[in-house]
Amino acid sequence: MDLAAELERQAAAKRDLIVPAKKMHASTLPSGQFRLVIDEAGGEVRYPLDDFVCGQLAKKLDIPLSYFKRMREYHPELLDQNVNGWLKVNVPDSYLVRTLDGYVRAFLSTRYRRLDNFDLAKSIVPVLQELPGARFESVELTAKKLYIKVVSSKIQCEVKPGDVVQAGVIVSNSEIGCGTLRVEPLLFRLVCSNGLIVQDRSMRKNHAGRNLVADDDEVLVYQDDTLEADDKAIFLKVRDLVKTAVSEATFELLSEKFRRTIGIKMVGNPVKAVEVLANRYALNEAESAGVLRHLFEEHELTGYGLVNAVTGYSQEVACYDRATEFEELGGKLLELSSGEWKQIAEAV
Repeated sequence: MDLAAELERQAAAKRDLIVPAKKMHASTLPSGQFRLVIDEAGGEVRYPLDDFVCGQLAKKLDIPLSYFKRMREYHPELLDQNVNGWLKVNVPDSYLVRTLDGYVRAFLSTRYRRLDNFDLAKSIVPVLQELPGARFESVELTAKKLYIKVVSSKIQCEVKPGDVVQAGVIVSNSEIGCGTLRVEPLLFRLVCSNGLIVQDRSMRKNHAGRNLVADDDEVLVYQDDTLEADDKAIFLKVRDLVKTAVSEATFELLSEKFRRTIGIKMVGNPVKAVEVLANRYALNEAESAGVLRHLFEEHELTGYGLVNAVTGYSQEVACYDRATEFEELGGKLLELSSGEWKQIAEAV
């Protein structure tokens, strides 16, 4: 209910603007806070930008991000000169500027396709509630993404004696350019409440569409009903994919992939095995140590133990976005070829 209330609040409070380059300029405070000044119909409005949106703006203007940050910290006037100079070069261009609560939350191309969280949730939550034995295991709205993770208590099996997994699905979306709209099967391990996100039989919908109509002389407010018909078709497809993700056929296929990892023996050095994993998937030192600790706690030096160590460590990660990436990593391990597993299992 809290999530629904916040999604509804954001839907009412957000404003999306199509802004010609010549209708905006930078104004950085001596403190280093970067603001985008937009010449709207009622006058100039100053919008602060966080680090993420500054990165989007820098990328659009081809300003190296490290140089952008250096100017913001040590020479704010030079940053404004750079941004405003490149905006003048890009005068023919317009941008989609997404705002919320007085801040710019995204700086995007006018080809960016809005698939918003409120509309997605309104379409998909009733379908999720109808899944057999549906349990909303986890829902979260971070600064970057919406996550809805639902588990079906009616579809389950033992991967090994006493180790029960249940079928589930995760629906995730970003309104600010941090990723696609995704529907992915989820395996939920009851013994330790670990989630494992699998890419097989998943759906990803890019936020790309037709170019939004812009006016070279005016800042336009992007209306909610602009792409309503197209969005409805996409959300209907999402509903179908949710049912497929939690079907008996999908669950049996993924459970069998999970079961096969039991036969992969870690015959090399477990420390080196985790190092290979860390190098392959860009884990930092603390994350590697956490996965290794969970691997020893599993008391099972197999591929199965390593998958569970990865997903088990996800519960210790404070950042919800990063924790979900570890659940996705567990799913990626199920898809490794025998040769790729050999490199990990026999690492010395």
